[in-house]
Amino acid sequence: MYSRPLVRFACLTLLCLFATSPVDAAQLYVGATSTDITPKLPVSLTGQMRTRIAKTVESPVTANVLVLESRDGDKSLEHVVFVSCDLVCIRGGIHEKVREKLKDQLPGLSLQKVIMNATHTHTAPTMIEGRYTLPKTGVTQPAEFVEFAAQKIADAIQKAWNERQPGQVGWGLGHAVIAQNRRALYEGGWAKMYGSTSTKDFRGIEGYEDHTMEVLCFWNDKDELIATAVNIACPAQAVEGRSTVNADFWHPVREALKKKYGDQLTVLGWAGAAGDQVPRPMYRKAAEARMMQLRNLTLLEELSRRIVAGWEEAYAGAVQEKHADALLKHEVRTIELPLQTVSEADHERISKEIKAYADDPSKVWIKNWKQRVLDRYDEQQAGTSRPYSMELHTLRLGDIAIATNDFELFTDFGTQMKSRSPALQTFVIQLCGPGSYVPNERAVRGGSYSAIIESNLVGPAGGQVLTEETLKSINAQFKK
Repeated sequence: MYSRPLVRFACLTLLCLFATSPVDAAQLYVGATSTDITPKLPVSLTGQMRTRIAKTVESPVTANVLVLESRDGDKSLEHVVFVSCDLVCIRGGIHEKVREKLKDQLPGLSLQKVIMNATHTHTAPTMIEGRYTLPKTGVTQPAEFVEFAAQKIADAIQKAWNERQPGQVGWGLGHAVIAQNRRALYEGGWAKMYGSTSTKDFRGIEGYEDHTMEVLCFWNDKDELIATAVNIACPAQAVEGRSTVNADFWHPVREALKKKYGDQLTVLGWAGAAGDQVPRPMYRKAAEARMMQLRNLTLLEELSRRIVAGWEEAYAGAVQEKHADALLKHEVRTIELPLQTVSEADHERISKEIKAYADDPSKVWIKNWKQRVLDRYDEQQAGTSRPYSMELHTLRLGDIAIATNDFELFTDFGTQMKSRSPALQTFVIQLCGPGSYVPNERAVRGGSYSAIIESNLVGPAGGQVLTEETLKSINAQFKK
């Protein structure tokens, strides 16, 4: 029989051991900043099948940087850099250029841990040469923009890295009706993106909409709110058809939050799995327009109003539980996803269709879009096709998980990840790469843009592999 003093001593010893373990001793460090990446005008805009040249700026496009690091004393345990960009996708070599410019500039920074995502505004500069037929002079060229933006982003990362300081993090859940499934379903099972909902054969909206909002908040050692990440399962394309530079709804959201919480606040927009979503109504359009008119709000202001209200709902919870020692884990690995097979029927159809665009310079986007499918078919036939290689990032930050993907990923895949994840909240960040659509099986059966072979480098099977690999990594991070 052990004496009470001995038992008490043993318990105190164990408590001391646990209290001084690296996990509990870790201090979170935070750095954040924002930079304007709006180039010299005029500039070509991307996100549509037609050429658009912007001569004015309605709102600047920005890159918003968040640096997180956990330390045990002077020892760095883990770190990550998030860069949220008002771009349509992360392509044109911009991610590689940013990493290249940071090489050997910041001791202790692993370039592999720099994550970039796009908010998917369709009124941001073009990043791929040859995407559209453009004048050779008098317009900022895509390669020029990529070089300009990459330098600005690299400089911003250096600033945030050098200014990181002890901080705290909190997480919360809010709600905002932003996402609207944009695929109309008709009698016979076929579907159409942005299809009419007033025709006799309309039968419903094809899929689910996620109206939750995952929110992270970060405070410095003066208890000032310096950064927030807002994860909404919807792309920022409310004003996608305009011919002006515009950051879409994220600009008024940032302005509203800064007005209340201070100009030091950096706001990162993270689009969740939302390949089948849009921030505009598919039906009840007249009633929606009337209510905005009665409130004296534009569409962007209305969406901002909803997002800010949902953010405040999440913030009210996050501010009650601030963590200076939240466990930070970050895994980066390359996964391979099977390509969607190009069928004989698709090859035959596209071979006929592409002839109509051969000699029309205004149709270069569509021509190239279809030609890429024919090129893929040739690779299939030659046996030289390779799986899609994707850099997957998964993180644990305290009770929450974060996972990235390259695509416009249909919402069903994000729902699976969130539902099956062991984390209290799971943030899914899409468009961390070139951004082709990854549809579910239901959408492929329905057809139409976003769920046809021209839109899908990776199909439903690849989307499921991505889901399983993501969950495998998250589960490993939450094992005790």
